Amino acid sequence: MKRKVTVIGGGLAGMSTAIRLAAHNYDVTILEKGERLGGKLNIRKGMGFTFDTGPSILTMPWVLEKLFSSVGKNVHDYLEIVRVEPGWRTFFEDGTKIDLTSDLPTMLQEIKKVSEEDSHSFLSYLQYSEKLYDLMMKSFYKENINGLQDLRKKHPLKELLMMDPMKSVDQATRKYFKDPHIQQVMNFLQMYIGSSPYHAPAILSQLAHVQLGVGVYYVKGGMYKIAEAMEQVLQELGVNVLLNMKVTGVEKVGNKIRSVRTENGADFAADLVVSNLEVIPFYESMLEDQGEKARAKSDLKKFEPTVSGLVLLLGVNKKYEELGHHNFFFSGDQEKEFKQMFDQKQLADDPTIYIGISSKSDESQAPEGKENLFVLTHVPPLKEGETWEANKESYRDLVLSKLERMGLTDLRESIEFEYTFTPDDLKELYGANGGSIYGVVTDRKMNSGFKIPSRSKLFDNVYFVGGSTHPGGGVPMVTLSGQLTADLIIGDEANVAKEIG
Repeated sequence: MKRKVTVIGGGLAGMSTAIRLAAHNYDVTILEKGERLGGKLNIRKGMGFTFDTGPSILTMPWVLEKLFSSVGKNVHDYLEIVRVEPGWRTFFEDGTKIDLTSDLPTMLQEIKKVSEEDSHSFLSYLQYSEKLYDLMMKSFYKENINGLQDLRKKHPLKELLMMDPMKSVDQATRKYFKDPHIQQVMNFLQMYIGSSPYHAPAILSQLAHVQLGVGVYYVKGGMYKIAEAMEQVLQELGVNVLLNMKVTGVEKVGNKIRSVRTENGADFAADLVVSNLEVIPFYESMLEDQGEKARAKSDLKKFEPTVSGLVLLLGVNKKYEELGHHNFFFSGDQEKEFKQMFDQKQLADDPTIYIGISSKSDESQAPEGKENLFVLTHVPPLKEGETWEANKESYRDLVLSKLERMGLTDLRESIEFEYTFTPDDLKELYGANGGSIYGVVTDRKMNSGFKIPSRSKLFDNVYFVGGSTHPGGGVPMVTLSGQLTADLIIGDEANVAKEIG
C-alpha cells in the first residue's frame, strides 16, 4: 500500500517535494489555502497589465531542469526560458550607472568606466566567486546540509578553508574592489536571499557567479508560468491538489502527526507530513500545547526572519526607455541602509529600490506603449503584534519621490493601475514569519549561515521545505529545497525499512 504524504502549502517548494515523492510511488496530497498554487510566486492582472507579484528574477534554471528530468520530463517542453541582458541595470544618486552583464568584455568596460583600478581585479573576483560556487555544488546544492558536521563530511579541511569562513561577504568584496559603487553592487547580490552582506558568510560571494556566470533568466508569459508548469506535472503524476483548503490543526499520536485538519472540518490521514508553511509559523499555528510551542520557538531563536517588502504594482501609460528589465536605484549609504534594516530593525531612510519591468522582454505583459512596473523596497520584518498600516502611505510616497528624483519623470501622473502588497499581506497570504520574503537570514555569527533543519525535532514524521530551510530563499533555492527534502525522506524511509527488514 502506498504511503500517504500530506503537503501543507503549494508554494514552489511544496510542489517540488510532491513531484519527487509522487514519482517515487507515494500517495501525495497538497492542501493549499489560496485559490491557486505557487505561494509567493503569484500573478495579478488589471487594465491590460500583468504582474508577477513575487519573484521576478530567475537564476540557476538548472534547478528546474533537474527537477523535471528527475521525473522523466523536459522543462523546456513546458516553459520558454530566455536569458536577460543586461541582468541588472543599476543607478546611483550621483549619476553613475552600471550594467551587470554576463558578456565579459562588456562587463569589464562597465567596471572600467567607473574604476580603472577595479577593472584589473575583476577577473580575479570572478574566479574567486566561481570557486565558491563549485564548492557549493559539491555540498549545499547537492543534499541537505544542516551544520558544520554535515559540511565536514563533504569537504576536506583545505576546501573548508577555501570558503573563507572568517570573512563576511562585504570583507570579501572589499578585498577585490575599492570603488564604493562597485562594492555596493556586488554586496547587494545578497538580497537574492534577503541577507546583509555585513553578516552573511563570504561563501555567498558565489552569488556573483550565479549572476554573471550562470546568468539571469525570464520565463516568457511571466514567472507564474513556472508554477503552472509544475502544476501540470503534478497532474500528470496523479497528485491530489486541493485549493482553498486552509490547514488549522493536526492530530498527534505520540511523536507523530497522524492527520491534518482543515478549516472546513476535513481530516487528511498522513503517514508523512511536509510543511511548506514556514517552520516557526507551523509550530505557532499547529501546536496547542503551550509547552511544546515554547520549546519549539526557543530552539529556533537563532533563525531570525529575513527582510519583508513593500511592493507597488504600477501600470504606467508611458515607456521609460532608460530602464532595463531589472533595475536597482541604490541608496546613498549602503552600510547605513543595512544597519537600519538588519541591526536596528527600522525602515531605511534612503532605501534601495528595485523595479522589474517584464514588458521590456515580453510585450504580452502590458498594453502597447505602456509598461508594468513591479516596484520592491525591502523593509524589516514585522515584530510580534506589529502591523504595517501606519507606514503604508508615507513609505509609498518616499519610494515614488526617490524614483522621480532619480529620473522617472512624472511617475505619479503616469500611473493607470496600482496595487500594493505590504508585510501584513505577505504574512496573511503566505503565513510568512513577520512577512518575511526569503525565509530566515543567513548570518555567520547568529546561525553560521545554516538554515533550519528540514527534519522536525518534535515529530518523527514531519519535514519542512521552503525559504526557512536549506538551502534558502528565492525561486531556485526553494525549488531545490523541495527536491533535497524529498531525497531526505526517501533515504530516511529506506533506512527504516532496512532496520525493520
